[in-house]
Amino acid sequence: MKNLIKISFLFVLMTFVISCATMKENNSVSGKVDSIESGKDGYTAKITTAAKEVYFATISIVNVGGPQNYKQLKIGDEVSLKGEKWKTNDENHIKVSEIVSVK
Repeated sequence: MKNLIKISFLFVLMTFVISCATMKENNSVSGKVDSIESGKDGYTAKITTAAKEVYFATISIVNVGGPQNYKQLKIGDEVSLKGEKWKTNDENHIKVSEIVSVK
């Protein structure tokens, strides 16, 4: 009986771990480039979404996987970006790992 309880507990635990690992957050941002500020290893673009949310997108050659994936955005571009999002006090940020589209 004790072995059955241990096996059941292990099964439930593994199911929980697998389900948490496969959950995906929406880590993409789409919107218009309002401004660009050059930095040491790349630049930060201020992106305003259709919902009027503002994101500060940090874009560097290293984070996008090399020079072949790096693009210099321009003010007015409509972009779609993927990466790691976080929030500080009242600012939204995204460290861009993929530039999906630029129009």
